[in-house]
Amino acid sequence: MAKNKQKTRKSAVKRFNVSKGGKVLHRSKGFRHLKSKKNKKWLRRLKKMNPVQGKYKRKLLKMLGKK
Repeated sequence: MAKNKQKTRKSAVKRFNVSKGGKVLHRSKGFRHLKSKKNKKWLRRLKKMNPVQGKYKRKLLKMLGKK
């Protein structure tokens, strides 16, 4: 048995969600301010959560204490 437990990174918990299917989701950048100059269609797309892919996904899962 391991001596030390893996601690979850609280900053990662606030920014990322893990779906039931195992996808790591994050919010899009550019949605928080200066919205008046952005197209409404564009803003709707930015509202959606986007999946993280590649090596970074594995790192995030470890940070979140999922694997």
